[in-house]
Amino acid sequence: MEIPLDLARTLAVVIDEGTFDAAARRLRITPSAVSQRVKALEQQLGRVLVVRSKPARATEAGAPIVRLARQVALLEHDAIAEFGLDEASARPLSLALAVNADSLATWFLPALARVGERHPVVFDLHRDDQDFTAGLLESGTVLGAVTSQSAPVAGCLVRPLGVMRYEPVATPAFAERWGLALGSGMRGSRGRGEQRRRGAEPAAALATAPLVDFDRRDDLQREHLTAQGIDPDGPPRHFVPASSDFATAVKLGLGWGMLPAFQSAAELERGALVRLDGAPIDVPLFWQQWNLRSTLLTAVADELAAEARTALARP
Repeated sequence: MEIPLDLARTLAVVIDEGTFDAAARRLRITPSAVSQRVKALEQQLGRVLVVRSKPARATEAGAPIVRLARQVALLEHDAIAEFGLDEASARPLSLALAVNADSLATWFLPALARVGERHPVVFDLHRDDQDFTAGLLESGTVLGAVTSQSAPVAGCLVRPLGVMRYEPVATPAFAERWGLALGSGMRGSRGRGEQRRRGAEPAAALATAPLVDFDRRDDLQREHLTAQGIDPDGPPRHFVPASSDFATAVKLGLGWGMLPAFQSAAELERGALVRLDGAPIDVPLFWQQWNLRSTLLTAVADELAAEARTALARP
């Protein structure tokens, strides 16, 4: 059985754009023609390939077809570029990548900017928690991902990037108001002194102090609480689902939170933030990409590794 590549490409565009109408605009054909192509592919393969929802999504059977279409598009683009044809620069490839929010907000984009200076490419970035980005590789949604998963996804290569180190921090006023214990080596002992005046134990103070969570899948604050012997579901919490805004919420004193070192270093140095008692949490990050001999994917991987060497901690 052969898979018609023009029909597979149409299916991939439907998934990329989210609707048949949007896919028609991108392909410059009618929505009816898009629907007919997808139906023809489904009839030929004998499987339903797309869930016709908003946004449209690939079924389990459709995912490998979408993956094939994207792999072929990448290899075709590399071949055109190697021939030196003008079409390569006139038709930049859309490269779908997945990345966690904190990397996206800090060290990830400068690497892509360097790739964009040398290659005709536009990036379609999918943001998700590092524990879930590997799933976007498995489904064929993206060609590469920053992930916490060290075991390679089937058909993928994996490269270690480094460690994103998170520390529990708060404003001095917040720590004093809630009687939070400060980390060892912090100048002053106002947090511990406040606890003594209130007669509160550090765990009891942390169990009642508001915290900031990124979203309901953010486990970092929960992990810190568990390590301190505190019920992670007990404290009140704010939800701030954007990396820079999350850091801002902590810096404004809405609650305490786990911040990457490079988001808190300047404020810690000038005393606008203090470290709370408790060990930092290290999150190892890896780059996974499809196992293709692609000049463009290799360039992306090399630039990300170079940037990570300066931004991330070593294991």
